[in-house]
Amino acid sequence: MYDIGHRIRQLRVKNGLTLEELASRTELTKGFLSQLERNLTSPSIQTLEDIAEALGVTMAQFFAAETHEKIVFTEEDVFVDEQENVTIRWIVPNAQKNRMEPVILELAAGGESKTVEPHDGEELGYVLSGRIRLVRDSDDKGITVRRGETFYIKGNESHKLVNAGSAPAKVLWISTPPVF
Repeated sequence: MYDIGHRIRQLRVKNGLTLEELASRTELTKGFLSQLERNLTSPSIQTLEDIAEALGVTMAQFFAAETHEKIVFTEEDVFVDEQENVTIRWIVPNAQKNRMEPVILELAAGGESKTVEPHDGEELGYVLSGRIRLVRDSDDKGITVRRGETFYIKGNESHKLVNAGSAPAKVLWISTPPVF
């Protein structure tokens, strides 16, 4: 069952209104509104429409389900893209709508990531296991980054990760803005 009283109070507080101010705007009594907020009485549809209008919402908005921003993600949220010699795990779903995009990149021996083209942003990588070479346009030999080490680069030149080792490598790779 929908908690009308809680929703009225939530919107009243969000709008910075006291019970007295809401009463004045709706031509209802402060006592009646207090009873509504505590679910001791129920409003008519017309009264609820008046309250919603005074709170600056439509009836549809009043009854709309609240959306809470998800901040913890589990294994069930992970999207996995398995390619030849490379597996990308998007550990935050729909991260492309955010300012940064974290992925876990798993490179088989001899595997390499796609080449990331120049962009206005930065990237950070933390090698979880194995070792990789960070290859950039300005350094085609690459820089070796081992387990427990971090790389941090600007996105102003093309770059990719290469696993030239004989064991798989796993990297937490975070880019801003999203590039995967």
